[in-house]
Amino acid sequence: MPDLLDITIDHRVAQIALNRPSVHNAFDDDLIAELTDTLAKFDRDTQLRAVVLTGNGTTFSAGADLNWMRGMAQASEETNRADSERLATLMRTLNFLSKPTIARVNGAAYGGGVGLVACCDIAIATDAAKFGLTEVKLGLVPAVISPYVIAAIGARHARRLFVSGEIFDAAEAARIGLVHHTVSGVQLDEAVDRSLHWLAKGGPVAQREAKHLALRVGGTTPLMAQSMDVENAALIARLRVSAEGQEGLAAFLDKRPPRWVGKDQP
Repeated sequence: MPDLLDITIDHRVAQIALNRPSVHNAFDDDLIAELTDTLAKFDRDTQLRAVVLTGNGTTFSAGADLNWMRGMAQASEETNRADSERLATLMRTLNFLSKPTIARVNGAAYGGGVGLVACCDIAIATDAAKFGLTEVKLGLVPAVISPYVIAAIGARHARRLFVSGEIFDAAEAARIGLVHHTVSGVQLDEAVDRSLHWLAKGGPVAQREAKHLALRVGGTTPLMAQSMDVENAALIARLRVSAEGQEGLAAFLDKRPPRWVGKDQP
């Protein structure tokens, strides 16, 4: 079985590539646990100067794994809450990492994949990338990732994308602030290297404090995030076991429209 993460360290920069290309780098319990542990280890590593997060294959991350979703659809509300809290811990760990982080968005990012992008300090995407917060199509909401996505794009854009579940392109992602730059696929590594060049010029202690300064003044602290995570995990757990959530998940797994989509709907 291949490693869930493909990790390289070069010139004091760690690159973490999600390594489940056959399922578009979708999350499951094992990937969430391994990525959380790896980030926590890198957070403590005083030799590292930056972390780059990307995906192997043609996709950054498609969000939740199909089999993981199937299991959660059958699980209790308590189990779903614990599961969501683990995902919340991953997002919080990435968001408050003491090192500068870059999302190298090599392809599509959906659901939790958008959350990973929003949690990084710098996000650079290929101009062919697609994005989506499509949870409402399953009778769910992007609860766990919502604090980070809203911090990135603002409440106004979040309201539109949360309720519509629409797919949007890289140009729109840049316009609303989810990513900072878009480049062609062949220019992606060059653009990431350019950001790393500038990051290497800063003092590591100052960069850590500058990052936490921006987060704190922006209204986000680890303690506040942890409190929100508990509430949001409870919300998604409740929705997953609700009648609408069960129908949405069942429809998705059965590859059929949910009952609330009428025949005259697009």
